[in-house]
Amino acid sequence: MVKVCQSTIIEAPVDEVWAILRDFNGHDRWHPAIAFSEIEGGEPVDAVGVVRHFRLNDGGELREQLLALSDKDRRLSYCLLEAPLPLMGYVASLRLKPVTDGDATFWEWRSEFQPPAHRRDELVRLVTEDIYQTGFAAVRNLLRRRSTGSPVETRSPRVVVEPTPSVNVRHSASMVAAGQAATTRAIVVERYGGPEELQFKEIGLPPPTPNEVRIRHTVIGVNFIDVYCRTGFFDLLQPPGVPGMEAAGVIEAVGPAVSGFSVGDRIAYACPPVGAYRERRNMAPELLVHLSDDIADEIAAASLLKGVSASFLLHDVHAVKPGDIVLIHAAAGGIGQLLVQWARHLGATVIATVSSDDKARIVERLGAHHVIVYTRENFADAVMRLTAGRGADVAYDAVGNDTFAGSLAALAVRGHLVSFGQASGPIGNWDIGRFASKSLTVSRPNYAHYTDTPEKLAPHVARFFQALRQGVVRVEAPTRYTLANAADAHRDLEARRTTGALILLP
Repeated sequence: MVKVCQSTIIEAPVDEVWAILRDFNGHDRWHPAIAFSEIEGGEPVDAVGVVRHFRLNDGGELREQLLALSDKDRRLSYCLLEAPLPLMGYVASLRLKPVTDGDATFWEWRSEFQPPAHRRDELVRLVTEDIYQTGFAAVRNLLRRRSTGSPVETRSPRVVVEPTPSVNVRHSASMVAAGQAATTRAIVVERYGGPEELQFKEIGLPPPTPNEVRIRHTVIGVNFIDVYCRTGFFDLLQPPGVPGMEAAGVIEAVGPAVSGFSVGDRIAYACPPVGAYRERRNMAPELLVHLSDDIADEIAAASLLKGVSASFLLHDVHAVKPGDIVLIHAAAGGIGQLLVQWARHLGATVIATVSSDDKARIVERLGAHHVIVYTRENFADAVMRLTAGRGADVAYDAVGNDTFAGSLAALAVRGHLVSFGQASGPIGNWDIGRFASKSLTVSRPNYAHYTDTPEKLAPHVARFFQALRQGVVRVEAPTRYTLANAADAHRDLEARRTTGALILLP
């Protein structure tokens, strides 16, 4: 199966562009390849299931069926029923989004089909250039004629495809590289410190190298590791630098040495190097993840790092099995919510700790068997009471200093403490001999050691996305901040005023 994805920016309001494209029988008024079109049976042009029968300028005739149309999402999809070319299984979709800055429209046109092997390159080039790129330019020219008051022709005899980086499907980085370095708005840490050190400013954006892609971020994830980078606790960021390890977006340019990615591809990532807190960036593509249509940008940016972490924490660091008693701290947080749902699905008895009654209600709805409000009672004592003195088989602790000792006390004999964060500060020095009283195991997993190659990362991404699709876990709507207000997101995160995931919108 071949997949083709093209995108461009149209300098016109999104509703104006959508009014043209939603007319399923209107393509003969803008696409130069089409001589005539009609809807079979006289059905409405926006009725799902209608078939359009059209003739090309070269005499070829085609029939296509409208599969879906959403004015809310400004998206439609259709399939090919009959054609003079072997585009077997051809299904395509159009999607429009308003561009954040300015009154412009982002247009994505994608399809998949199965061509004969010996004609693959020919048919991919036809779809890419003669249909999509030519269509982009035709609509752009139509809108330009409208805005200048020029007569609008049914068809233009000749269309010049404008060489914008967002149109060319491959090697578009060569055009970027030939030009001047651009700029992008970003959050910069000039020196380690508090949230006030997150400065919003314009920075340089050099052309991508042959081994890089350029990404336009649509949503940026906020994680506690970003706090560690800002304070200097982790040395992933050297000032002046841009924090952030998680985002979703669209590829705008592809270096000539890159394979497997095309302009217009929707992608996400959750990996070093840091630098996600910006509108655009260049990046090596090895750890980028393709997004299917059923994974929204917000969901990907809000949960990919957390979902991958939950995958290796529950399956690799400690393989949770039916009957295990699992203690989860900060259970109302982004990764805590995933751990609660997934551990329960694996057959464990889930004991969750939270700081307030409001958070307790959230975690109860997610399926925790027992919820402890640790500001009211000693959680270690509560775990022992709930388990009749047995204790937990595993404790997942990202809090650190405030909970480490209690987590050890709450474990069963041969229990396992997985310390994967320290939001409340370092745990200090511990005498390993103290663990012998229960034959305890302590782990301190490093995210990168489970995800630093495509081979390591892919199984966790696949497992997490499958869990999302099957409803094993669900991701609540994240708390949104603008990129310029990243400091507010860090303040709320550190003060534990939030539940679930946090995102930045460029």
